[in-house]
Amino acid sequence: MTSIASAHGIDIAYESFGSPGGRPLLLIMGLGAQLVHWDDPLCELLADQGHHVVRFDNRDAGLSTHLHDAGVPGSGRPVPYLLDDMAEDAAGLMDALGWPAAHVMGASMGGMIAQSLALRHPERVLTLTSIMSMPGGSVAPPSEEARAVLFTRPATTREGAVAQAVATSSVIGSPGYGPDRERVERLAGLAFDRCHDPAGVARQFAAIVSSPDRTEALARLDVPTLVIHGADDPLIPLAGGQATAAAIPGAELMVFPGMGHDLPRALWPEIVEAVTKLTARRPGPAG
Repeated sequence: MTSIASAHGIDIAYESFGSPGGRPLLLIMGLGAQLVHWDDPLCELLADQGHHVVRFDNRDAGLSTHLHDAGVPGSGRPVPYLLDDMAEDAAGLMDALGWPAAHVMGASMGGMIAQSLALRHPERVLTLTSIMSMPGGSVAPPSEEARAVLFTRPATTREGAVAQAVATSSVIGSPGYGPDRERVERLAGLAFDRCHDPAGVARQFAAIVSSPDRTEALARLDVPTLVIHGADDPLIPLAGGQATAAAIPGAELMVFPGMGHDLPRALWPEIVEAVTKLTARRPGPAG
């Protein structure tokens, strides 16, 4: 069931899995993605390992607040927010959940937000898992093909959105694991039905490119960290994960051959095992 929490004027839609007495684990999704893109079975696997899992929609995605009045950045319009503001949304959600601290896992842009959250509130991040992400800047530019799908004109219909998701997956997905077309189509249709807001995606993208590089600040971070990256990611190449791991003292880098810019189902057990091993180091307060 989807619930709504208020964080400094932003409504945050979220869902939870597992026992409230489990290790609190906050999942942060990427650009234009919604909480449903953290697959139910993956969340259940994490919950089965003793986590109280919460996934949520970032601002301008899904059922959370959309800043429609801000319009589309560019043409004289200012960037309405940065990744730091999105990190404060996550902190506000933790407040609403009664979590003084949590384990935080983010994918792609969600990894960037998770990094920002750890930098802004290090006392509230028990462990950090950064997946297919980077510390900012131009350390890992996308391939030309990946850049092209990133800037494809948004679909306007459900059918078009599903077809576009399949086409995007064929470019940035995991070549070593084959297409999971049924999953891609199902999630794309579900996301379209929940909310379709291309302008919101543009505002999120503006937040990414307008936010400062975090490399120097991450060097001061003292949080157990796991960095997960695909060796065959064309959207944020492996150099992004390597730069993240190099920036954070003591970070572990886990590289999966054949993984692109998604989370192949076949890798879920290994990822869950690695995350569980990390969170067990600092169980923290129950949520």
